[in-house]
Amino acid sequence: RASIVVHVSVLTCILLASALCFYSLFRLRRCWLSEISSSSLVSALKSNPSHLKELDLSWNHLSDSGLKDLCGFLESPDCRLEVLRLRGCSLSEINCSSLGPALKSNPSHLTELDLSQNHLSGSVVKDLCGFLESPDCRLEVLRLWSCSLPEISCSCLGSALKSNPSHLTELDLGDNHLSDSGLKDLCGFLESPDCRLEVLRLERCSLSWISCSSLSSALKSNPSHLTQLALRWNNLKAPDVEQLLGLVESPDYKLQTLRSVSGWSESRLLSAGLD
Repeated sequence: RASIVVHVSVLTCILLASALCFYSLFRLRRCWLSEISSSSLVSALKSNPSHLKELDLSWNHLSDSGLKDLCGFLESPDCRLEVLRLRGCSLSEINCSSLGPALKSNPSHLTELDLSQNHLSGSVVKDLCGFLESPDCRLEVLRLWSCSLPEISCSCLGSALKSNPSHLTELDLGDNHLSDSGLKDLCGFLESPDCRLEVLRLERCSLSWISCSSLSSALKSNPSHLTQLALRWNNLKAPDVEQLLGLVESPDYKLQTLRSVSGWSESRLLSAGLD
């Protein structure tokens, strides 16, 4: 299996480096890329950066040198990448420190970023926020599920999103210990009149009824865009989530799916028009 992976990687690099290569989508999920093959792959991408639109390297162990090479591709002025998925790539604080600045140096094309299932420290999130708050950032989808985000990172993240709120339509922060104070910082972004968020996932985030109160207030001030809200597996009871049903009463209400607490009366959800 290892030899097959190496051969495929070498062939791929030859094709990508070719002046006649016009690949726009490239997926190498779970390909057991070695440090050598990942470095060769990214070097090939860097030599021909203008055509690739989607790159998925999820569930490969990217070394520090591998991600450093990737950042060289991302910060190329000719890079036009729109979708980058690095889910479960064992990213470390060391190699991730170069990712945020690389994205910030060329922020106007990327529309989807998935860094889920990596251990991201506060400093890494801070670097990422520099990209998010760039006036040229056009990111629409941000997935940070199960990233061990520290509570302090929510303040930075909320501030960055609030400074540039009009593009993001999907935000996944599930399976992170955000806590009530962390979510309160995020609410500043949600209540911005320019916020266009449609999907918000906050499952397994150690939220309580206090969070529901802050969230309800923020969403009521700007109810016209959100269509999906996921709050399952938090410290919530049915009465806590009742506050969010006030969104139904708004003439601008768009919420279609509310996933909250198990055992909540199905008839109560149906009467509110939710599933």
